[in-house]
Formats: sequence, C-alpha cells, structure tokens
Amino acid sequence: MIAVQGPLARKIIEPLVEGIDISEEAMPHMSVREGKICGVQTRLFRMSFTGELGFEINVPADYGRSVWEAIWASGEPMGATPYGTETMHVLRAEKGYIIVGQDTDGTVTPHDAGLSWAIGKKKADFVGKRGLKRPDLVADGRRQLVGLRTKDPKYVLEEGAQIVVDPNQPIPMKMIGFVTSSYWSEVLGHSIALAVVEDGRSLEGDTLFVPMADETIEVTVAGTVFYDEDGGRLNG
Repeated sequence: MIAVQGPLARKIIEPLVEGIDISEEAMPHMSVREGKICGVQTRLFRMSFTGELGFEINVPADYGRSVWEAIWASGEPMGATPYGTETMHVLRAEKGYIIVGQDTDGTVTPHDAGLSWAIGKKKADFVGKRGLKRPDLVADGRRQLVGLRTKDPKYVLEEGAQIVVDPNQPIPMKMIGFVTSSYWSEVLGHSIALAVVEDGRSLEGDTLFVPMADETIEVTVAGTVFYDEDGGRLNG
C-alpha cells in the first residue's frame, strides 16, 4: 500500500490512473474504486491518516516497487517528499486521529474515544452491541479521550505520564487519567497531546496537572483536533 498525501496528491497520481474518475465529485473522501495504475490492477482508496487530501494505493506486492517509482517520478518535480511513520504520527495527532492500542486499550469504548458516530444505530444487531449497554460501560466518570495543551507550549509531555486534579494532595495521589500520545507540532508551533481523562470532555478549558519527578506540568484540557478543525484540507 502506497499513501500519497497532500494538496497535490490527486495531481500526482492522475496521469498514472486508468479507468477511475478520481475527481472530488466522483471519488469523495472515504470512497474506494477499482481500476489500474501504471497498467497494474489497483484498489484505490480516497483515505487519509494525515488529515490531508490523500489516496491509498493498493497493488499486488510484486508490482509495489515499480508503482512506487512511477509515483515518485511524477511527484518529485512537484515537491513531493517521502515521509515515515514518525511524521505520520504527528500529522494524525494534530487531527485527533487515534491509534488503536496507543490511544485506546481494552477498556475504551467508541463513546469514550468520541467515535459514537461510527456505530451503526439502525442495525438490528452487531457483534458487541450488548456489551456497549453494560452499566459499567455507560456509567458516569469513565475516562474519555481529550486533547491537552501545556502551559509552556514548548514542553512535550511524556507518553504514559499520569494526570491529577490537585498536585498538592498527599501521596499516593488520585490519578484521573494519563497521556496516550504526545508530540511537538511544527506547523502549530507548540506541543500537542492526547489523553484519557475521567469525564474528560466535560473538563474542556479546565486546568489539570502532570506530576513528574522534578516538576509539575500545568495543562489545559482541549478538544482532540488541534489543526484544520473544519476538515477543509481533506478535500480539494
């Protein structure tokens, strides 16, 4: 799978694609089409884990390198650059896109993660439906995914760091959550973090604290989307 992401993604792959209309109107975000690229059968997804206009190109493994090289030849003159997983992690966190197993664990429900919209409300039944109605999974006080902004914008929190309401309480302190993802965002000019916090969404705008070995870090609870909140960059 080759991901081509950014405002020129469509322009880069358009000369290589056959039998698929990849215009915004014909292939909107989250759609999939089958056809050819570089003469090779492809399953083309209009998908983005970066928050940018993007396509994910799936081809048989034996053709992966040749298709990659053709895409690179098309994109390099337009200023394309290869990007790795660390860059992808920062981009997805800026948009509040979660990584299952990092921003979630076996205790986090779709509602906790802010993903209730993804549950099929009109389905008569599905695997896990009864579990989502368990009293303990809909009780008040559950940990919810939120964003955090540090008072010092240059301070990057440690992933796994615990969060408290009162940093002056006696030890052992009551921990109300922890940091799941934390990065420096160059485009924003400040650090960003995601965390799971008890009743976190109701605390947006409130100040919490992250006690570390040699200092206590002050943070503000925020929404999970730090960049391009209206999603405009996904389209184009």
